[in-house]
Amino acid sequence: MSEPVIHCPKCNSEFTYFDGVHHVCSMCAAEFDPEQIAAEQAAGEKVWKDAFGNILENGDTVTLIKPLKVKGTNITLKQGTKVKNIRLVDGDHDVDCKIDGQAFGLKSEFLKKSN
Repeated sequence: MSEPVIHCPKCNSEFTYFDGVHHVCSMCAAEFDPEQIAAEQAAGEKVWKDAFGNILENGDTVTLIKPLKVKGTNITLKQGTKVKNIRLVDGDHDVDCKIDGQAFGLKSEFLKKSN
């Protein structure tokens, strides 16, 4: 009997495997625990996490962990840029914010929660 296919929560790939500690996606290299994801989904609320696994909330201050080029412009957001008062949204870019008066949508995987 074959084991059920566990899809990656990040990229929804079916090519995942168990490495002895976590499940790992062979497409995007995400590590995850299916039981923890199932518990979060059962709670009914989506949980946003930064690149280091810290839980993000509306109004938090975050820092960019790498330089990000903004598509369609020649703007590059510098690594270490502090972003205050973020807003969490559903979608591909899950953080809405303003940097120097301009609105941006960022992915939480490129952010680190600041104190």
